[in-house]
Amino acid sequence: MLNAFSIARLPRIEFAPGAIQQLPRYIFQFGRRALIVTGGRSFIDSEHWTQLEKNLKQQGIAAALFSVTGEPSPQLVDDCVKQFSDQKFDVVIGIGGGSALDAAKAIAGLLISGQSVMDFLEGVGPELPYTGPAVPLIAVPTTAGTGSEATKNAVLSVQGKQGFKKSFRDDKLVAEYAILDPNLLESCPSDLIAANGMDALTQLMESYVSTRANPFTDALAMSGLHAVRDSLLPWYRQEGDTTKYRGQMAYAAMLSGITLAQCGLGSVHGLASPLGAFYPIPHGVVCGTLVAEASVVNINSMLQREPENSALAKYAEMGRVLAQSPGLEETEAQQALISLLHQWTEQMQLARLSSYGVKQDELDHVVQHSRGSSMKTNPIVLTDAEIKSLLESRL
Repeated sequence: MLNAFSIARLPRIEFAPGAIQQLPRYIFQFGRRALIVTGGRSFIDSEHWTQLEKNLKQQGIAAALFSVTGEPSPQLVDDCVKQFSDQKFDVVIGIGGGSALDAAKAIAGLLISGQSVMDFLEGVGPELPYTGPAVPLIAVPTTAGTGSEATKNAVLSVQGKQGFKKSFRDDKLVAEYAILDPNLLESCPSDLIAANGMDALTQLMESYVSTRANPFTDALAMSGLHAVRDSLLPWYRQEGDTTKYRGQMAYAAMLSGITLAQCGLGSVHGLASPLGAFYPIPHGVVCGTLVAEASVVNINSMLQREPENSALAKYAEMGRVLAQSPGLEETEAQQALISLLHQWTEQMQLARLSSYGVKQDELDHVVQHSRGSSMKTNPIVLTDAEIKSLLESRL
């Protein structure tokens, strides 16, 4: 018999090249006044925005713009809510990478009440229960990494040694629609492809071995891992059918968002929170630089302390799939996985932590702040020494 599991609310997903041009049709379901939250300039300066803006005007949709540069902070969300809370928008549209989509989620959740997001952030402030209502949200990713279009959490950061990276999280924040248009990824530079792709890979891997994994999420994670295996490196290298690879990576990233939302993550994302808060290190770079060594630490810790842990077999299965070697026995498959992850980390030039100012004598501070929700679903409880050794290996 299957163990009991539950699947939380998901957006309606529309996946197709050119899907963004159907956006006015989805907006009409909610009204004619939209707040569009975007990233810096890449989307606004593209031909996709030129055509979308024309379509919106032709359809009589009034749109206001708000830009998010860098990772969103609570102050940015509060400023946007203060600026627009009296305008009664019918829908919020998030168009961009994970930062823009996370900001859009938080903004949509607070426009009506006008409250500060600090009231609801996990582990910060009063942690009041969120009761809504939220403005309907449509999420349109322009990168293939975070899968934020499919999740209920808005990740917000305050940078600095005493900073934090925490989530405003509620089912009411889930987008009504996730519009996935692979054409929007065509201008991604190679460093962004690498960082975002390794983020999606890490999320698929960590949700697959999560203590809350279930057959539903396992099937999605494995489908995503096949897509990453076949697409990430050739897209990064701009080899072959890049249109196909963009689509496969958009698909994989979406699946990684679904699986993380349903069953949680692991040690890499446990460390990504303090590292992203204390240092100016992009989230995808954290994932890409740590995932190989995190797999080493997890596997070795389970072999030493929990040799019957079912995640060991799952690590082996990921090795068989990613290395395309179905006949490998368990230990060989685990080693094939680790070897491949190390190769990808080097081939895509994921920077070491020291490149962003992380120092040996600061690692204990990072470890102390790493035991958030992601670390709680790691397949084995790691000791402080094991977490520190993981960081040291990529310093």
